[in-house]
Parts: sequence; structure tokens; C-alpha cells
Amino acid sequence: MRKHVPGISETSLARFVSRASGAVRLNGAVHVLVSGSRELRSLNRRFRGKDKATDVLSFPPIAEMARDLAGDIAISAEIAAQNAKRLGHSTAKEIKILTLHGILHLAGYDHESDRGEMARTEDRLRKSLKLPLGLIHREGPGSLTEKDINRGRKPPAPAARSRPPGGVKSRYHRTSS
Repeated sequence: MRKHVPGISETSLARFVSRASGAVRLNGAVHVLVSGSRELRSLNRRFRGKDKATDVLSFPPIAEMARDLAGDIAISAEIAAQNAKRLGHSTAKEIKILTLHGILHLAGYDHESDRGEMARTEDRLRKSLKLPLGLIHREGPGSLTEKDINRGRKPPAPAARSRPPGGVKSRYHRTSS
């Protein structure tokens, strides 16, 4: 962890990664980089061709390393702090939400093509891990805040989407905008 995030240490993040990875039966080490928006912008530009900062990126391992490594996750501490403030929870919880989202991508989930399976799994794990609103339900039309959830408003069901022709996925998958 390059950036210090109040309320979360490397040890507590490592414990969270272990619990979340175990919950989805993800084998191998998961490395999490908590850095600045400048570095996330650079990674997003280099691996996705998008010249803008993003909150979280997931990087599955190359085939030769897959036995020992489940993948890498990069998180912007600044964007996490902005999201946390906007949604009314701590930056530490936001880092965990983004980490969970990245772990689900490393486990093979893809919310752009799985007809809501990742969203349902994220919701279930978010609740069992005592985390606030998941990443998928706060994007796009009908997105929610923690206040909406606390008032009993339910997230919309994810729209069904079909797989792209050939089912091709990028090795470097952006997990959020």
C-alpha cells in the first residue's frame, strides 16, 4: 500500500483480501496497490487506452504465473476518498468495497456480460463482510446512495446483457469508470 488510508492498515487489508478471496474460492495471492489517481490514470492509459483516472483496475495473471498468483488490483486512494464522502461511509470501507469488486473480477465475474450474477454475488458478499452499498449498484441509471439503502430503497435488477462475439475479455479489465 503506497498511500496511507486512515482506518486501514496493510495487515487489515491483507486479512480482508484473504476473507474475500476465500469466499469466492479464488486461489493464489492477490496483490493490492493503493495509490494515487495519477498512477491509476497511467495504468488505465497503458492497459486500456483510456487517458483518465479510475477507481479500481483488476489484472489477472499471465498464464505462467496463474498457479501462485490470482492477480493484482490497483485502487486510487483519492477517488476512494471522494466516493466514500459522497456515499457517507469511511474511506477504509470504500477501499474494501473496491477490493471486493476487483477480487470478483479476478475470480472470473464480469458484470458487463453475466446477467446480474456478479451483482448478486457482490451483494451477498458485501452483506456477509459487513460492507456498505456495492460498486455495481451505484453506477448508471437508478444508482443508489447509502441513504437510499438505509431508507429501504432496493437496487434495480441489473440489466441482462449478452456476451460479445467470441466471448473475448481483455486481460486488463477495468472494474469501474
